[in-house]
Amino acid sequence: MSPAGRKITEKLSDDALTAATGKGWAEWFALLDAWGAAGQGHTAIARHLVDGHGVGGWYAQSITVGYEQERGLRQVGQSSGGDWQASVSRTVAAPAERCSAAFADEELRLRWLPVGELAVRTHRPGKSLTADWDGGAGRLAVHFTPMGEAKTRIGLGHTGLPDAEAVITYKDFWREHLTELKALLESERP
Repeated sequence: MSPAGRKITEKLSDDALTAATGKGWAEWFALLDAWGAAGQGHTAIARHLVDGHGVGGWYAQSITVGYEQERGLRQVGQSSGGDWQASVSRTVAAPAERCSAAFADEELRLRWLPVGELAVRTHRPGKSLTADWDGGAGRLAVHFTPMGEAKTRIGLGHTGLPDAEAVITYKDFWREHLTELKALLESERP
């Protein structure tokens, strides 16, 4: 496993991929090699899988990322554009509006995130938030997915990181702080 995380081929099993697409990792990689995918960009590979092979969008993206990682075209934590990004998620027993307020409301945010500077760019209460992080140390995109009335999946992506080491550092950082957010919101349930 890469220090920055697991490859998509380790997250999505060969059996699950085969069940969903009719082919496993090795078959898709051989097909893409024969097509000359290593010389194509990310978008062209994904489009080829959708248009030429009828693969659904999420699986086309997964196969493309898996191929790029296996062929050394990108590392774990690296986007198709070459920048580095960390992502983490946490399920919290609180409504989506309360979870997004915990990011947007500075007073509430300082209770679980007392370090760093978060400058909110956009906020759609209960849905999403984007922000600049710590004076230019990347950008955050946070999505809030309701899971019933009183549970929310928080997905946080931190883009614009300088290297794989920063991915590791920020994955740990955000895991720790989202755990603190979870504890705070769940302790204050009505």
